[in-house]
Amino acid sequence: MTDINAPLGKSGAKRTRAGAPRPDGDRPERRSGGIVGAAFVLAAIAALNAWTFVSRDRLPSTASIVLADASPSKGQSGENAVASGNSPRPSETDGVEIVYGSPEDSRPADDAGEQLAEGRISEGGPKVIIVRDPTAVEIGQPAQLAHLPVDEALEESEWGMLPVRTPDGRRPMDIYARPWSTAGGKRIAVVIGGLGLSQTGTLYAIKTLPPEITLAFAPQGYSLNRWMREARSKGHELLVQVPMEPFDYPRNDPGPHTLTVSAERDANLANLRWALGRLTNFTGIVNYLGARFAADPDAIGPVLDEISDRGLLYLNDGTAGGPKLAALAQDFDTPYVSGHVVIDSTQDPASIRERLEELESIADANGFAIGSGSAFEVTVDTVAAWANSAKKRGFEIVGVSALAR
Repeated sequence: MTDINAPLGKSGAKRTRAGAPRPDGDRPERRSGGIVGAAFVLAAIAALNAWTFVSRDRLPSTASIVLADASPSKGQSGENAVASGNSPRPSETDGVEIVYGSPEDSRPADDAGEQLAEGRISEGGPKVIIVRDPTAVEIGQPAQLAHLPVDEALEESEWGMLPVRTPDGRRPMDIYARPWSTAGGKRIAVVIGGLGLSQTGTLYAIKTLPPEITLAFAPQGYSLNRWMREARSKGHELLVQVPMEPFDYPRNDPGPHTLTVSAERDANLANLRWALGRLTNFTGIVNYLGARFAADPDAIGPVLDEISDRGLLYLNDGTAGGPKLAALAQDFDTPYVSGHVVIDSTQDPASIRERLEELESIADANGFAIGSGSAFEVTVDTVAAWANSAKKRGFEIVGVSALAR
């Protein structure tokens, strides 16, 4: 047994060697050579330890890392940014995904063993470095604060706390965004809506879906801020579904507080604000139905204006609006993006997988694609299985805000 209190290379080592028999022919006159050899070995070990301390690997394979280096400016591409002097050298970033965010994202959450917080990725994705430029727009919140609203980005109202731009100009769509890669690869956003209506369904979706999937809450749901905290703690980006008038209204009724073509501007804005006040920490809105409403510029225009003023995005799920709506959103300077595929029109796993494969084909051709679906169990299970495999095929699953710049 060795003496753990003895200095390395001192008495403990001597006792060990003294107790061991010398090989035949180990003459006493050769001891001086052995002492010199041992001293050389100890010196080599000390030099190796010093070199390892100075130049040890900065990218451990089991952890996400945050560097406070500069991210690309608005006019600088992701590739150029990685090649700049402030960015990691290529040899240091093999297999690493560069992600916008802030240094606080590196701090683990209290229950990090049970959850994948914002700034992290689920199974199948690469290691992540979150790069922060103090002069650039900050994207996202620190992981352990993602469930908390930013006071400066809220205003009190008769409808509850509403999202607003902060006094220094930050937008809620940036504050509550899920960070994304600057690599410029193929991106897919998938939005799952209808959360909040079923308590068991909402819990199942939050627990099952990877954190890269965007979740949309129905304002008519229950315990929305509780579910918001759960979803944000898991790393999801959030939207609010706003009920809008379809062509066959009221036979097809989206529910209370529906925005309609015949309503006065102030009445529609009041219903919009009611929906916005039902929860916090979301990046924007998505239509629920609304084909007729979105086709009327006089009706949808004030909504786009309000959304833009508040620093939110507008997602057309692909069922309400088209090129004219996109042009109108541009007139109001509203961050706007439109979905390509509704993935679960048929609630069958094989059909949903086909729609997800269609999204991959669109992303291959265009660089990005957006799909939407509802929080049916079959949709949740199919999307969860697909997302982790899609990342292994080179697709980045992103929040909607990454595509609505």
